[in-house]
Amino acid sequence: MARTILTVKVQPKASRRELVPLSATEFRARLTSAPEKGRANQELLELLSERLDLPLSRLKIIRGEKSRIKLVEIS
Repeated sequence: MARTILTVKVQPKASRRELVPLSATEFRARLTSAPEKGRANQELLELLSERLDLPLSRLKIIRGEKSRIKLVEIS
């Protein structure tokens, strides 16, 4: 099964929700959630799911759960 790794730089507590592609595998995400209790991570996965038209179950944060720079695996 093929997998893809995305690098995402996250800005939590932004005024609007936005996903900006920087290259084929790099994105900048502005999230309205605060980075508390995994809320921003969950919002990031939901945003990627919507924008990339993928089921949420195919996305997983594999590195950077407590960092602004995250690696997200698409399986």
